[in-house]
Amino acid sequence: MENNAVYTAEKLLETGAVTLSEKIPYTWSSGLKSPIYCDNRILLSYPAVRKKISRALAEAAAALNPDVIAGTATAGIPHAAWVADILDLPMVYVRAAEKSHGRKNKIEGHLPPGSRVVVIEDLISTGASAVKAADAVEEAGAETVGIQAIFTYGLEESASVPYPLSALTDLNELLQAAGRTNLLTVEEQSSIREWQKNPARWGTKKEMKA
Repeated sequence: MENNAVYTAEKLLETGAVTLSEKIPYTWSSGLKSPIYCDNRILLSYPAVRKKISRALAEAAAALNPDVIAGTATAGIPHAAWVADILDLPMVYVRAAEKSHGRKNKIEGHLPPGSRVVVIEDLISTGASAVKAADAVEEAGAETVGIQAIFTYGLEESASVPYPLSALTDLNELLQAAGRTNLLTVEEQSSIREWQKNPARWGTKKEMKA
C-alpha cells in the first residue's frame, strides 16, 4: 500500500506545486523570506494526482465523522468539493471576510446548526487562515471537528492551532523526496530545516550574505 505522505510529497515536487530555491529565496506576501514556495492550485491541472489526494483527504476526514465539509476560500474550495463528493456529504465554503453586499455571507452554502464540520485547507503555514475559517464555522453554530490540509510547513506557529489539525504531508517528507531525486544537496536540506525553526532569523542571515 502506497504511503500517502510520500506520494503527496513527491507529486508536489513533480507537478511544481512546491518549488525550492534555497540560494535565492522567495518573498511571501507577509514579507517573510523563504526557500520554499507552495501553490497547490497547480494540482487542479493534474487529474490523476488530484483524485488520489482527494481520496486521501476524504479518508482522513471520514475518520472524524463529519456532517459537512467546508473549504477555505479560495484554494481549499475545489479540494473540499471533491472530498464532499467522495463522502456524499454537503459542502460549504468560508470566505476570508464577509461579503460587503447582498446577504453579507461569510459562509456560502447551507450549514445546519450543530453540524460536525471538517475544514479543508490546501496549505498550512502559520495556520491563521484555517483558524479563521474554523472560527467562522463555530460562530455559525456548528462544530469544527478538524482541519485537514494537503501540506504543512510545520512552522512553530501552527502548533498552537486550537483545532485538531493534520496534513497529508509535511516539510520533512518533502525534503526527503527532494533528496532522493537530487533536487537538493544535504547542505541545502539543512539550510531549509534551519529556516523552518526560525524563518525570520534565516531570512536576516540571507540578506546579510547578499
